[in-house]
Amino acid sequence: QVQLVESGGGLVQAGGSLRLSCAASGTIFSISAMAWYRQAPGKQRELVARISSGGSTNYADSVKGRFTISRDNNAKNTMYMQMNSLNTEDTAVYYCAATLWVTLGARLNDYWGQGTQVTVSS
Repeated sequence: QVQLVESGGGLVQAGGSLRLSCAASGTIFSISAMAWYRQAPGKQRELVARISSGGSTNYADSVKGRFTISRDNNAKNTMYMQMNSLNTEDTAVYYCAATLWVTLGARLNDYWGQGTQVTVSS
């Protein structure tokens, strides 16, 4: 079994910052990529940022220059997202996702965390 646990969400004023964390645990052979998605009320889930095993990153246009995704160099199964200059449009449930192999030779599968609420007040 694979578990992804997010933390770091909360309530912040516009212009403020938050740092989200995601830790993957369980039967994991290797992680191909990790990502943050978000879903605002009444909207579809969208990709916010993604980081590959090699460290390549990509971001949604709406967060470029404000959000930074990273992985822990010492704990490879841990991911972070530093969110600066938050605005009310960033309010959403943020989900951690990982694309990984559970064993050598297994196929790649996607796993999701339960989500953490981020609320930005004006």
